[in-house]
Amino acid sequence: MSSSLDRDCDAGRLFVGCILAARIHAGGNEQNGVRNRPASFVWAPMSTSCVNVAAMILDVVDLRDFYASSLGSIARRMIRRQMRALWPDMRGMRILGFGYATPYLTPFVDEAARVAAVMPTRMGVLAWPERITEERNLALVAHEDEIPLPDLSVDRVLLVHGLEYSENAHLMLREMWRVLADGGRLMVVVPNRRSIWARTDHTPFGHGHPYSTEQLNKALRQSMFTPVRDARALFFPPSRRRFWLSAAPAWERMGQRWLNPVGGVTIVEATKQIYGGTLVGEKARRRSYVSVPAGGVAMSPAISPEALVSCDRSGKSPAPSKGSTSSRSPFVNAPCRADRL
Repeated sequence: MSSSLDRDCDAGRLFVGCILAARIHAGGNEQNGVRNRPASFVWAPMSTSCVNVAAMILDVVDLRDFYASSLGSIARRMIRRQMRALWPDMRGMRILGFGYATPYLTPFVDEAARVAAVMPTRMGVLAWPERITEERNLALVAHEDEIPLPDLSVDRVLLVHGLEYSENAHLMLREMWRVLADGGRLMVVVPNRRSIWARTDHTPFGHGHPYSTEQLNKALRQSMFTPVRDARALFFPPSRRRFWLSAAPAWERMGQRWLNPVGGVTIVEATKQIYGGTLVGEKARRRSYVSVPAGGVAMSPAISPEALVSCDRSGKSPAPSKGSTSSRSPFVNAPCRADRL
Protein backbone atom coordinates (compact mmCIF):
# COMPACT_ATOMS: atom_id res chain seq x y z
CA MET A 1 0.00 0.00 0.00
CA SER A 2 1.04 3.58 -0.49
CA SER A 3 2.44 5.75 2.25
CA SER A 4 -0.86 7.65 2.38
CA LEU A 5 -2.34 4.71 4.26
CA ASP A 6 0.15 5.27 7.04
CA ARG A 7 -0.75 8.95 7.14
CA ASP A 8 -4.49 8.27 7.19
CA CYS A 9 -4.31 5.38 9.65
CA ASP A 10 -1.53 6.56 11.92
CA ALA A 11 -0.76 5.02 15.25
CA GLY A 12 -3.21 7.08 17.25
CA ARG A 13 -6.19 6.39 14.99
CA LEU A 14 -5.29 2.72 14.74
CA PHE A 15 -5.25 2.37 18.49
CA VAL A 16 -8.67 3.93 18.83
CA GLY A 17 -9.98 1.94 15.83
CA CYS A 18 -11.76 2.83 12.66
CA ILE A 19 -15.12 4.40 13.44
CA LEU A 20 -18.19 2.97 11.74
CA ALA A 21 -21.19 5.21 11.12
CA ALA A 22 -24.75 3.95 10.85
CA ARG A 23 -26.78 5.38 8.04
CA ILE A 24 -30.49 4.85 8.42
CA HIS A 25 -32.47 4.57 5.22
CA ALA A 26 -35.75 6.36 5.68
CA GLY A 27 -37.68 3.67 3.92
CA GLY A 28 -40.82 4.01 6.01
CA ASN A 29 -44.06 5.40 4.78
CA GLU A 30 -47.15 6.83 6.36
CA GLN A 31 -50.43 4.97 6.58
CA ASN A 32 -53.45 6.48 8.38
CA GLY A 33 -51.23 9.16 9.85
CA VAL A 34 -48.84 6.64 11.45
CA ARG A 35 -45.28 6.48 10.17
CA ASN A 36 -43.76 3.02 9.95
CA ARG A 37 -40.33 2.18 11.27
CA PRO A 38 -37.37 2.59 8.91
CA ALA A 39 -36.97 -0.31 6.55
CA SER A 40 -33.33 -1.15 7.16
CA PHE A 41 -30.02 -0.18 8.67
CA VAL A 42 -26.86 -0.08 6.56
CA TRP A 43 -23.52 0.06 8.27
CA ALA A 44 -20.88 1.87 6.25
CA PRO A 45 -17.30 2.91 7.12
CA MET A 46 -16.55 6.60 7.40
CA SER A 47 -13.15 6.06 5.81
CA THR A 48 -12.58 3.20 3.40
CA SER A 49 -8.85 3.57 3.83
CA CYS A 50 -9.14 2.03 7.30
CA VAL A 51 -11.45 -0.83 6.39
CA ASN A 52 -10.81 -3.74 4.07
CA VAL A 53 -13.96 -3.78 1.96
CA ALA A 54 -13.13 -6.56 -0.50
CA ALA A 55 -11.99 -9.87 0.92
CA MET A 56 -9.26 -11.19 -1.33
CA ILE A 57 -6.62 -13.85 -1.13
CA LEU A 58 -2.96 -12.87 -1.13
CA ASP A 59 -0.37 -14.87 -3.01
CA VAL A 60 2.81 -16.26 -1.52
CA VAL A 61 4.92 -13.36 -2.82
CA ASP A 62 2.85 -10.80 -0.91
CA LEU A 63 3.00 -12.92 2.23
CA ARG A 64 6.75 -13.45 1.90
CA ASP A 65 7.34 -9.72 1.46
CA PHE A 66 5.24 -8.91 4.53
CA TYR A 67 7.19 -11.27 6.80
CA ALA A 68 10.44 -9.89 5.40
CA SER A 69 9.46 -6.40 6.60
CA SER A 70 10.08 -5.07 10.10
CA LEU A 71 6.36 -5.15 10.93
CA GLY A 72 6.01 -8.72 9.71
CA SER A 73 9.10 -9.84 11.60
CA ILE A 74 7.74 -8.55 14.92
CA ALA A 75 4.28 -9.97 14.21
CA ARG A 76 5.82 -13.38 13.54
CA ARG A 77 7.79 -13.27 16.77
CA MET A 78 4.72 -12.37 18.87
CA ILE A 79 2.60 -15.11 17.32
CA ARG A 80 5.36 -17.68 17.69
CA ARG A 81 5.56 -16.91 21.39
CA GLN A 82 1.92 -17.89 21.87
CA MET A 83 2.33 -20.98 19.69
CA ARG A 84 5.22 -22.18 21.80
CA ALA A 85 3.15 -21.74 24.94
CA LEU A 86 0.56 -24.13 23.47
CA TRP A 87 3.02 -26.55 21.81
CA PRO A 88 6.17 -26.46 23.94
CA ASP A 89 7.63 -29.83 22.89
CA MET A 90 7.37 -31.17 19.34
CA ARG A 91 10.10 -33.80 19.49
CA GLY A 92 9.30 -36.83 17.37
CA MET A 93 6.11 -35.28 15.96
CA ARG A 94 4.98 -35.25 12.33
CA ILE A 95 3.85 -31.68 11.63
CA LEU A 96 1.87 -30.38 8.67
CA GLY A 97 1.54 -26.68 7.95
CA PHE A 98 -1.26 -25.56 5.67
CA GLY A 99 -1.77 -22.12 4.14
CA TYR A 100 1.28 -19.93 4.48
CA ALA A 101 2.64 -21.47 7.66
CA THR A 102 6.33 -21.61 6.77
CA PRO A 103 7.32 -18.57 8.90
CA TYR A 104 6.02 -20.47 11.93
CA LEU A 105 7.25 -23.95 10.97
CA THR A 106 10.94 -23.06 10.91
CA PRO A 107 11.50 -23.52 14.69
CA PHE A 108 10.14 -27.08 14.41
CA VAL A 109 12.48 -28.18 11.61
CA ASP A 110 15.28 -29.36 13.87
CA GLU A 111 12.92 -30.63 16.55
CA ALA A 112 10.15 -32.60 14.88
CA ALA A 113 10.53 -35.93 13.12
CA ARG A 114 9.13 -34.54 9.89
CA VAL A 115 7.75 -31.19 8.78
CA ALA A 116 5.72 -30.57 5.62
CA ALA A 117 4.29 -27.34 4.21
CA VAL A 118 1.25 -27.45 1.91
CA MET A 119 0.07 -24.25 0.22
CA PRO A 120 -3.31 -23.82 -1.50
CA THR A 121 -3.38 -23.75 -5.27
CA ARG A 122 -4.95 -20.27 -5.34
CA MET A 123 -2.06 -18.94 -3.24
CA GLY A 124 0.86 -20.52 -5.07
CA VAL A 125 3.95 -22.15 -3.64
CA LEU A 126 7.50 -21.19 -2.69
CA ALA A 127 10.40 -23.53 -2.08
CA TRP A 128 10.84 -24.25 1.60
CA PRO A 129 12.99 -24.55 3.59
CA GLU A 130 16.10 -23.02 2.12
CA ARG A 131 18.22 -25.49 4.05
CA ILE A 132 16.98 -29.05 3.47
CA THR A 133 18.61 -31.73 5.59
CA GLU A 134 18.14 -35.47 5.11
CA GLU A 135 15.01 -34.84 3.02
CA ARG A 136 12.94 -34.35 6.18
CA ASN A 137 11.05 -31.36 4.86
CA LEU A 138 8.70 -30.77 2.00
CA ALA A 139 6.81 -27.91 0.37
CA LEU A 140 4.07 -28.54 -2.16
CA VAL A 141 0.88 -27.07 -3.56
CA ALA A 142 -2.52 -28.77 -3.33
CA HIS A 143 -6.24 -28.08 -3.25
CA GLU A 144 -7.54 -27.24 0.19
CA ASP A 145 -9.82 -30.29 0.23
CA GLU A 146 -7.41 -32.73 -1.47
CA ILE A 147 -4.15 -32.88 0.46
CA PRO A 148 -1.92 -35.60 -1.05
CA LEU A 149 -1.29 -37.37 2.25
CA PRO A 150 -2.71 -40.67 3.52
CA ASP A 151 -5.21 -40.88 6.35
CA LEU A 152 -3.91 -40.55 9.93
CA SER A 153 -0.47 -39.52 8.68
CA VAL A 154 0.39 -36.47 10.85
CA ASP A 155 0.35 -35.68 14.56
CA ARG A 156 -0.04 -31.90 14.40
CA VAL A 157 -1.58 -29.52 11.86
CA LEU A 158 -0.79 -25.80 11.87
CA LEU A 159 -3.28 -23.73 9.85
CA VAL A 160 -2.11 -20.15 9.21
CA HIS A 161 -3.32 -17.80 6.44
CA GLY A 162 -5.61 -20.54 5.23
CA LEU A 163 -9.02 -20.64 6.87
CA GLU A 164 -9.82 -16.96 6.29
CA TYR A 165 -9.12 -17.41 2.55
CA SER A 166 -10.98 -20.69 2.16
CA GLU A 167 -13.85 -21.08 -0.30
CA ASN A 168 -15.34 -23.81 1.89
CA ALA A 169 -14.05 -23.77 5.46
CA HIS A 170 -15.92 -26.95 6.41
CA LEU A 171 -14.33 -29.04 3.65
CA MET A 172 -10.90 -27.67 4.53
CA LEU A 173 -11.27 -28.54 8.21
CA ARG A 174 -12.57 -32.01 7.39
CA GLU A 175 -9.49 -32.58 5.25
CA MET A 176 -7.36 -31.59 8.24
CA TRP A 177 -9.40 -34.09 10.27
CA ARG A 178 -8.69 -36.83 7.73
CA VAL A 179 -4.90 -36.53 7.73
CA LEU A 180 -4.65 -36.10 11.52
CA ALA A 181 -3.83 -39.20 13.53
CA ASP A 182 -6.14 -40.26 16.34
CA GLY A 183 -5.46 -37.96 19.25
CA GLY A 184 -3.82 -35.41 16.93
CA ARG A 185 -4.14 -31.67 17.43
CA LEU A 186 -4.95 -28.77 15.17
CA MET A 187 -3.85 -25.16 15.74
CA VAL A 188 -5.68 -22.45 13.80
CA VAL A 189 -4.51 -18.84 13.52
CA VAL A 190 -7.07 -16.38 12.11
CA PRO A 191 -7.59 -12.61 12.20
CA ASN A 192 -9.72 -11.49 15.14
CA ARG A 193 -12.76 -9.65 13.82
CA ARG A 194 -12.76 -7.35 16.87
CA SER A 195 -9.22 -6.16 16.31
CA ILE A 196 -7.66 -3.23 14.51
CA TRP A 197 -5.54 -5.62 12.44
CA ALA A 198 -8.64 -6.97 10.69
CA ARG A 199 -9.51 -3.42 9.53
CA THR A 200 -6.22 -2.54 7.83
CA ASP A 201 -5.33 -4.00 4.47
CA HIS A 202 -1.57 -3.38 4.51
CA THR A 203 -1.07 -6.63 6.47
CA PRO A 204 -2.24 -10.17 5.55
CA PHE A 205 -4.51 -10.17 8.60
CA GLY A 206 -6.67 -7.49 7.01
CA HIS A 207 -7.68 -9.73 4.10
CA GLY A 208 -10.09 -12.60 3.93
CA HIS A 209 -12.79 -13.43 6.45
CA PRO A 210 -11.99 -12.63 10.11
CA TYR A 211 -13.40 -14.74 12.92
CA SER A 212 -14.44 -14.19 16.48
CA THR A 213 -13.53 -16.89 18.98
CA GLU A 214 -17.12 -18.07 19.12
CA GLN A 215 -17.37 -18.33 15.33
CA LEU A 216 -14.12 -20.25 15.09
CA ASN A 217 -15.09 -22.68 17.85
CA LYS A 218 -18.41 -23.32 16.15
CA ALA A 219 -16.71 -24.03 12.81
CA LEU A 220 -14.32 -26.46 14.51
CA ARG A 221 -17.10 -28.32 16.30
CA GLN A 222 -19.07 -28.66 13.07
CA SER A 223 -15.99 -30.29 11.53
CA MET A 224 -15.53 -32.80 14.37
CA PHE A 225 -12.89 -30.95 16.38
CA THR A 226 -13.08 -30.07 20.05
CA PRO A 227 -11.53 -26.68 20.97
CA VAL A 228 -9.44 -27.04 24.12
CA ARG A 229 -7.33 -23.88 24.45
CA ASP A 230 -7.11 -20.44 22.88
CA ALA A 231 -4.79 -17.46 22.94
CA ARG A 232 -4.40 -14.07 21.28
CA ALA A 233 -1.50 -12.02 20.00
CA LEU A 234 -0.71 -8.71 18.23
CA PHE A 235 -1.93 -6.09 20.66
CA PHE A 236 0.28 -3.32 19.29
CA PRO A 237 -1.06 -1.15 16.44
CA PRO A 238 -0.21 -2.42 12.92
CA SER A 239 1.92 0.59 12.12
CA ARG A 240 5.32 0.65 10.41
CA ARG A 241 6.48 3.55 12.55
CA ARG A 242 9.59 2.81 14.56
CA PHE A 243 8.08 4.06 17.79
CA TRP A 244 5.26 1.50 17.77
CA LEU A 245 7.51 -1.33 16.61
CA SER A 246 9.96 -0.73 19.44
CA ALA A 247 7.10 -0.63 21.95
CA ALA A 248 5.50 -3.86 20.64
CA PRO A 249 6.78 -6.14 23.47
CA ALA A 250 5.37 -3.79 26.10
CA TRP A 251 2.04 -3.64 24.29
CA GLU A 252 1.94 -7.44 24.15
CA ARG A 253 2.48 -7.78 27.89
CA MET A 254 -0.18 -5.20 28.63
CA GLY A 255 -2.61 -6.69 26.10
CA GLN A 256 -2.32 -10.20 27.49
CA ARG A 257 -3.40 -8.85 30.85
CA TRP A 258 -6.04 -6.24 30.05
CA LEU A 259 -6.85 -6.20 26.31
CA ASN A 260 -7.24 -9.89 25.51
CA PRO A 261 -10.52 -9.65 23.51
CA VAL A 262 -9.04 -7.21 20.97
CA GLY A 263 -5.84 -9.03 20.05
CA GLY A 264 -4.97 -8.95 16.37
CA VAL A 265 -5.16 -12.72 15.87
CA THR A 266 -7.02 -15.55 17.55
CA ILE A 267 -5.18 -18.83 18.10
CA VAL A 268 -7.23 -21.92 18.92
CA GLU A 269 -5.95 -25.42 19.63
CA ALA A 270 -8.41 -28.26 19.01
CA THR A 271 -8.31 -32.03 19.33
CA LYS A 272 -9.65 -34.50 16.82
CA GLN A 273 -12.90 -36.24 17.67
CA ILE A 274 -12.61 -39.91 16.79
CA TYR A 275 -16.17 -41.07 17.33
CA GLY A 276 -18.98 -41.09 14.82
CA GLY A 277 -16.84 -39.88 11.95
CA THR A 278 -17.83 -40.30 8.31
CA LEU A 279 -16.09 -39.13 5.19
CA VAL A 280 -17.45 -36.01 3.51
CA GLY A 281 -20.04 -36.97 0.93
CA GLU A 282 -20.09 -40.62 1.91
CA LYS A 283 -23.53 -42.18 1.81
CA ALA A 284 -24.57 -44.57 4.54
CA ARG A 285 -25.13 -48.04 3.15
CA ARG A 286 -28.19 -49.88 4.39
CA ARG A 287 -28.13 -53.65 4.51
CA SER A 288 -31.22 -55.84 4.42
CA TYR A 289 -31.19 -59.44 5.54
CA VAL A 290 -33.46 -62.15 4.11
CA SER A 291 -34.18 -65.49 5.75
CA VAL A 292 -33.07 -68.40 3.61
CA PRO A 293 -34.09 -72.01 4.50
CA ALA A 294 -31.51 -74.75 4.47
CA GLY A 295 -30.67 -75.52 0.87
CA GLY A 296 -32.90 -72.69 -0.30
CA VAL A 297 -32.26 -69.71 -2.54
CA ALA A 298 -31.86 -66.09 -1.47
CA MET A 299 -34.89 -64.11 -2.47
CA SER A 300 -35.65 -60.48 -3.12
CA PRO A 301 -36.35 -58.43 0.03
CA ALA A 302 -39.77 -57.65 -1.46
CA ILE A 303 -40.84 -61.28 -0.93
CA SER A 304 -42.14 -62.14 2.51
CA PRO A 305 -40.85 -65.15 4.48
CA GLU A 306 -44.16 -66.96 3.76
CA ALA A 307 -43.02 -67.22 0.15
CA LEU A 308 -39.99 -69.32 1.14
CA VAL A 309 -41.39 -72.73 0.15
CA SER A 310 -40.11 -75.69 -1.81
CA CYS A 311 -41.97 -76.26 -5.04
CA ASP A 312 -42.13 -79.38 -7.11
CA ARG A 313 -42.35 -79.36 -10.86
CA SER A 314 -46.15 -79.31 -10.74
CA GLY A 315 -46.04 -75.96 -8.96
CA LYS A 316 -47.44 -77.29 -5.67
CA SER A 317 -45.86 -77.47 -2.25
CA PRO A 318 -44.94 -81.02 -1.21
CA ALA A 319 -46.73 -82.58 1.75
CA PRO A 320 -44.76 -83.62 4.84
CA SER A 321 -43.42 -87.15 4.84
CA LYS A 322 -45.17 -89.77 6.94
CA GLY A 323 -43.67 -90.53 10.31
CA SER A 324 -41.98 -87.20 10.54
CA THR A 325 -41.57 -86.08 14.15
CA SER A 326 -40.56 -82.55 13.33
CA SER A 327 -42.97 -79.72 13.99
CA ARG A 328 -45.15 -78.62 11.17
CA SER A 329 -43.42 -76.01 9.06
CA PRO A 330 -45.35 -72.81 8.47
CA PHE A 331 -44.29 -73.01 4.84
CA VAL A 332 -45.97 -76.39 4.17
CA ASN A 333 -49.08 -76.19 1.99
CA ALA A 334 -48.47 -72.51 1.45
CA PRO A 335 -49.02 -71.18 -2.08
CA CYS A 336 -45.97 -71.78 -4.22
CA ARG A 337 -44.27 -68.44 -5.05
CA ALA A 338 -41.45 -69.76 -7.18
CA ASP A 339 -42.68 -67.61 -10.04
CA ARG A 340 -41.54 -64.56 -8.06
CA LEU A 341 -37.96 -65.70 -7.54
